[in-house]
Amino acid sequence: MRSCLPAVAEQLFRDIQKIYQETSQIPNDLLIALKFIFGSSALQALDLVDQRSVTCVSSPSGRKAFQVAGGSGRLYTCFLSCHYCPCPAFAYTVLRRNGGLLCKHLLAVYLCQAMAVTQQDSVSDQQMSALLSGTSAR
Repeated sequence: MRSCLPAVAEQLFRDIQKIYQETSQIPNDLLIALKFIFGSSALQALDLVDQRSVTCVSSPSGRKAFQVAGGSGRLYTCFLSCHYCPCPAFAYTVLRRNGGLLCKHLLAVYLCQAMAVTQQDSVSDQQMSALLSGTSAR
């Protein structure tokens, strides 16, 4: 799981992955670490994970994006490869204020990846191109 996150965050996701594989639970110490590193986004992201809101969309050419159904029902297309989410919280908190590492949508994607609970969907290359260009809301 290569990312552009600080080493402490990457290690936390590796720890969650390892322990979740063994126990199907995230222990309290790792939940506290999530809250410490990611603040209020942690609880919101865990709620999105519980609701199975994250879907990995892939195409035959190997392109991949993640769609996250936000709390309002809006669908956000997130990209781990460039660490981006189009939501207002990402633009304001992460990019503008530099007040956090991730929005709840990206954090939910990282958590779903670590826990191997991401929903999977396949689309054609044409559908993926439309999705990536923002001309298609799946």
